[in-house]
Amino acid sequence: MRLQQWTGVTPASASPSDATAARAKTLTLVLCCLAQFMVILDVSIVNVALPSIRADLDFSATGLQWVVNAYTLAFGGFLLLGGRAADLLGRREVFAGGLLLFGFASLLGGIAQSDGQLIAARAAQGLGGAVVAPATLSILTTTFTEGRERNRALGLWGAMGGVGGATGALLGGILTQTLSWRWILLINVPIGIAVALGALAVVPRTKRDGAARRSFDLAGALTVTAGLVVLTYGIVETDVHGWGSGRTLVTLALGLALLATFAFMEGALADQPLVPLRIFRNRTVTAANLVVFCMGAAAFAMWYFLSLYLQQVLGDDPIEAGLSFLPMTATIVVTSQLASRLTGKLGAGAVLAGGMVLIALGMAGLSRVSADGSYWAEVLVPSVITAGGIGFSFVPVTIAATAGVKGSEAGLASGLVNTFRQVGGSIGLALLATIATQKTADALGSHGPAAALTEGFRAAFLVGAGFAAVGAILSATLLWRITSPRRAMAAKRETA
Repeated sequence: MRLQQWTGVTPASASPSDATAARAKTLTLVLCCLAQFMVILDVSIVNVALPSIRADLDFSATGLQWVVNAYTLAFGGFLLLGGRAADLLGRREVFAGGLLLFGFASLLGGIAQSDGQLIAARAAQGLGGAVVAPATLSILTTTFTEGRERNRALGLWGAMGGVGGATGALLGGILTQTLSWRWILLINVPIGIAVALGALAVVPRTKRDGAARRSFDLAGALTVTAGLVVLTYGIVETDVHGWGSGRTLVTLALGLALLATFAFMEGALADQPLVPLRIFRNRTVTAANLVVFCMGAAAFAMWYFLSLYLQQVLGDDPIEAGLSFLPMTATIVVTSQLASRLTGKLGAGAVLAGGMVLIALGMAGLSRVSADGSYWAEVLVPSVITAGGIGFSFVPVTIAATAGVKGSEAGLASGLVNTFRQVGGSIGLALLATIATQKTADALGSHGPAAALTEGFRAAFLVGAGFAAVGAILSATLLWRITSPRRAMAAKRETA
């Protein structure tokens, strides 16, 4: 039944070559899903462990977020280079190489003895993830036929990404409390090696262009990453220097100047640009990436602040905090599968708009948490609503961002959608963490520590809801025109 479902060939009529091809597709999907799960897992798995990491390596309150942002910034900054590498060097080889780099960086992070060493290792992990993530999506979009088959594959891939984000909290809590926070990184080593070997054995070799593969826009990748790091650093430092200080303004201006330089290099100087600007002429691709930026800004901050609220305000231990995310995990699994089916019937724009509305509603509900509240009364329902929105959004936004893109640019489109999500998460987390810290500092004069922390978390959740609301508006106005395959076929028959 599984063979028939994925290939359209019944087992009775399938030739040996058909059966082999079907098995190869299934194994390829499994490997890509495992890799996506691991890469996304490492964005969220550290959240529950943050208090333990801070105590062990003596992080400051504002410096702690760099455990997350070092990963996401390197991830976002080099995703485009990773996507380009997958197109030019071969998807199988890039996929396996990225997994090995990810595993080695995880080993270095697991044995880190200082905050600087851990941040550097997390950045190296992000580089490995930046190679793996677009390779997985590029492999899927070229392995599975556009339409129902590809939508189902992307549905499972998207579900694994969502499950990785939600499961990270539970797995991180179990490992931190029973072993050590270091095992949240060390666990990646055997998994990365196993999946890399599997990819070399299963994923077919792709044809490469010998001349093109020598052209890498490394300068562009370094410039955009530097710009994102400087911009994020400027936002984080507003907690100390204020938004109007000369240091803050210069730092932010430098970050924006680097990003502008990157755009100029891509449009006028690079022989083989990392991001050919022509891709943004595709209105669907541009709109989908704007929406995924807003989704990242809201979702990443939600995992971060909810983990801290459960432990620092409600007093949960790491395992209890991790268990609190189980309903979200289940919700994302279910809604991701529903999203892939609904997208085929209603179109990506409609499903995506509904998902972003749910994220906004859920985050707004979380903004009402209190210092003397409880998980059951104030966290469960809005967190499940938010998770449902993430599940309904991830699949259609990925489909929209890669729809109609030429096969030769599948890696580029895949890199873009992942880049905008990670960059949105990094900048959103930096902005919301700054807002939360400032709000907490203002509240300390009239509130106790727990109540002051809660005031900061409430403000962060509310701003996150605003990001999601903007994403919903963009989806409804710019992506609603994306019709479902069934409606498109009906329209063609009517005009024929």
